Amino acid sequence: MIILIVGAGVVAAFQVGKAPIGLPAVQEDLRLGLATASWLISAFAIIGAVAGAPVGLAVDRIGARRMALLGLLFMGAGSALGALASSASTLLATRVIEGVGFLTLVVAGPALVTSTAPAPIRGRAMALWATFMPAGLTIVMLAAPLLTLLTWRGFWLLNALLLLAYAFLSAWRLPSPARLAHAPRSIRQDIVEAFVAPGPWVLAGLFAAFSAVFFAVFGLLPSYLSTRLGVASEVASMLSAIAVAASAAGNLVCGQLLAHGYHPGRLIFVSFTTMALCSVGIFSDFIPGGAAYALCVLFSFASGLVPVVIFDSAPHRAPGADLVGVTIGFAMQGNNVGLVLGPAVAGALVASFGWGVVSVTVVAISVAAAPLALALRRTNAVERGVA
Repeated sequence: MIILIVGAGVVAAFQVGKAPIGLPAVQEDLRLGLATASWLISAFAIIGAVAGAPVGLAVDRIGARRMALLGLLFMGAGSALGALASSASTLLATRVIEGVGFLTLVVAGPALVTSTAPAPIRGRAMALWATFMPAGLTIVMLAAPLLTLLTWRGFWLLNALLLLAYAFLSAWRLPSPARLAHAPRSIRQDIVEAFVAPGPWVLAGLFAAFSAVFFAVFGLLPSYLSTRLGVASEVASMLSAIAVAASAAGNLVCGQLLAHGYHPGRLIFVSFTTMALCSVGIFSDFIPGGAAYALCVLFSFASGLVPVVIFDSAPHRAPGADLVGVTIGFAMQGNNVGLVLGPAVAGALVASFGWGVVSVTVVAISVAAAPLALALRRTNAVERGVA
């Protein structure tokens, strides 16, 4: 069941990765400028930055299984309609539909894992869930040659068929959760409890800091590696993809560490400290190019700790057992805020001051995340059984 849930996340991540690799073909077919075409990528992040908490409320009320299936169906419908788009506005509208489905799935996924995995393996299961994004992005990048064979419209249709098939498979195999008897709750009560509780804000802040740091580096990495290593843009993109894949290894290692009793707050400290130190070396002129790339891989590996800690901590930091979904939604909202701001701020700073300022940005954000990591360390250690 856990593998099935993670697989849903992987095929959802295909929808994030298909836009960047299909962008040149879409631009040529629809005669779009780069500024217009870039919104096809940004749409997902903007939707997540606005709608994370509301979608989380829906997951808590409607149920994680139903919302996960709806997410798959929304993405499938959006991808199918996108293949028929004849204008930028129509294609962007279909990307919005896909974005809503993606957000729904990734908020429902951790709630499904929490309800499915037995307590002794929940940390490892959540670590496996956290690999969905690097795994999905890596696979879809390797599938890029299909764009030449199928055209971008055929590639969109292939993704639609895959999503719809996966929705039917999930509906068949995922068990319906047992209904819990509890008094009806008002939406207003849920919203108030979620907004006044510190836990969702702590997780959202950590996810925003992580996403801003990660994409400040990796959003610009292909361009930087091409210049720093003197390689073609295709080679730089492949090197960047390999480095991104290292975060999946970090996800799995973090699951093992959590299972062996390491405190989530301590892992957050280690992750942000490592990323800050690596960023200094990556953008330093005194470090050889090969060593700088090795630090990129280490940076990515260390970054993999943060999503696992956040997903694993959500049930413990939620203001109540009925508000796990909205807590995850808060966290995803923070993640997408960081995704929107990180590359934009880093790009503007690089244009004005050069590559070295990226490391200053990463260090500053990592220092700002320290109080949030400290707050996470105050999680009920007795409940978790950690030292």
